[in-house]
Amino acid sequence: MTQANAIETDAVIVGAGPVGLFQVFELGLLEIKAHIIDSLAYPGGQCIELYPDKPIYDIPALPVVTGKELTDNLLKQIEPFGATFHLGQEVTTVEPQADGRFFVATAKGTQFLTKTIFIAGGVGSFQPRTLKVDGIEKYEGSQVHYRVKDPSRFAGKNLVIIGGGDSALDWALNFCAGNADGNPHKAESVILLHRRDGFRAAPASVAKMKQLCDDYEMQFIVGQVTDLDESDDGVLKGVKVTGGDGVTRVVPCDEVLVFFGLSPKLGPIAEWGLNLERKQIQVDTEKFQTSVPGIFAVGDINTYPGKKKLILSGFHEAALAAFAASPIVFPEKRVLLQYTTTSPKLHKVLGVESPVFD
Repeated sequence: MTQANAIETDAVIVGAGPVGLFQVFELGLLEIKAHIIDSLAYPGGQCIELYPDKPIYDIPALPVVTGKELTDNLLKQIEPFGATFHLGQEVTTVEPQADGRFFVATAKGTQFLTKTIFIAGGVGSFQPRTLKVDGIEKYEGSQVHYRVKDPSRFAGKNLVIIGGGDSALDWALNFCAGNADGNPHKAESVILLHRRDGFRAAPASVAKMKQLCDDYEMQFIVGQVTDLDESDDGVLKGVKVTGGDGVTRVVPCDEVLVFFGLSPKLGPIAEWGLNLERKQIQVDTEKFQTSVPGIFAVGDINTYPGKKKLILSGFHEAALAAFAASPIVFPEKRVLLQYTTTSPKLHKVLGVESPVFD
């Protein structure tokens, strides 16, 4: 591959989820310029892809924040550092160079020569587990959905929601909640379908779902989709559900939402020559550096003794990884720990005025 048009940079961050975004901030404080790449078409990672409207309760100083709000706040926080985003692109090539840098290329042909790499790719790229029914492919994206990006499109519709986990229960409850709850997304009808009368969801959600069924606000059916009910002009009218009694019934609907979970795929990262353990990247706990010097891994994609997959853990890892990268980017520069509350230098970097204390 040619390197003639490669972008030269201090750091490339792979993954624009919360930890990847905070990595921009920590690098920025050390005056390390970064480019950030993500396979999704927008920043936010799992927070935006899986639960943009669900509350998160364990972010320090934020009693409650949604995935979208957290993403928006992080994007605002990193504005002073002018990171360049390359979205909708997957990194396919990482090659060490003779001068110690890395050649990085994406599937779309964007190329970089970078001194450091930070892998913040969550647990890899997510692929939804699909409903295995003949002919369903032609309805995917139009009447069959594996995630909810715009709840308003389902308002007033007859919905079949399939699954037994938190996502299925949460959306079933969401679309049942009427305008009295301040929710404009109420569906005309909601049928929850699961293969068994047992759930992998929060007990409170299960209890609320059963109460709504008792109140005739929604229905719950035990069974599996075995076929589709289609109109002559190619519109999905419903699904054919086979119950535990072996009887197949037609369940009419306008839209089908399937929540079988997401299958994480490590993708090309598995070919980068890093030490892996169960599809996770091994790192040390001093620098969060991988087995390849200059390549760091932060967030859910890494593993080490005592690892906890929490966003706040990823923030801590990003801070230490940034300090570890500074001697690589600036080998002649002494790295000093400074505080954003008192350092005039950091105030300048952040573009804020230094406070005057009496």
